Amino acid sequence: MKKGEERVVSHFCTSYFILPTSYFLSMYPVNEIFYSLQGEGFNTGTASVFIRFSGCNLRCAFCDTEHESHTMMSLPQLVEEVMRFPNAPLIVLTGGEPALFVDNELIKALKMTGKTIAIETNGTRPLPDGIDWVTLSPKTVFQGGKALPCVLTRCDELKVVYTGQDLSQYDSIVAKHRFLQPCYVDNPRQRIAGLQATVAAVLNNPTWRLSLQTHKMLGIK
Repeated sequence: MKKGEERVVSHFCTSYFILPTSYFLSMYPVNEIFYSLQGEGFNTGTASVFIRFSGCNLRCAFCDTEHESHTMMSLPQLVEEVMRFPNAPLIVLTGGEPALFVDNELIKALKMTGKTIAIETNGTRPLPDGIDWVTLSPKTVFQGGKALPCVLTRCDELKVVYTGQDLSQYDSIVAKHRFLQPCYVDNPRQRIAGLQATVAAVLNNPTWRLSLQTHKMLGIK
């Protein structure tokens, strides 16, 4: 055994793993961990374990997520919580902005669960290797989002909150799938108008597909 490593029994299988001491020392600000269906984008309807990290480097005016409160959790605690849902095929790293906190140690630990790892990011920070599915949602055109540029140029899924902006600004981003999603607002009339405008944009730009926040329609997280 190398210096700085410890032999431990995994919580999720009977095998032994050699894990670095940092596995037990790393701490992450977690807002919540919950099991639900992915409500948006390509993986809509997929049973998923969501790890919501606390904190974001942008302040978008339309943000509808409370992520400020948090509990500091270690990697073993995170993995143990994830494995409370052994049948879930997908882990979704979300926030806030998860790229502020996700690192190689976290991805390696989550890989050992055997689940697919996805991340939802605004693209302002580089990502560690090993993430299976990247959903990029740039916020540079919105109030509070202009402070930091999008540095990611490739993703599996480009998901844009649509408010009428010129879609050609996203042409340089290489994506397997492109989604437009209406910006959610509380006012019902404005919400319907936004949906109609997004549908029209997809019809006029058929390389894009429509994404809806189905979890809100279903009344689930």
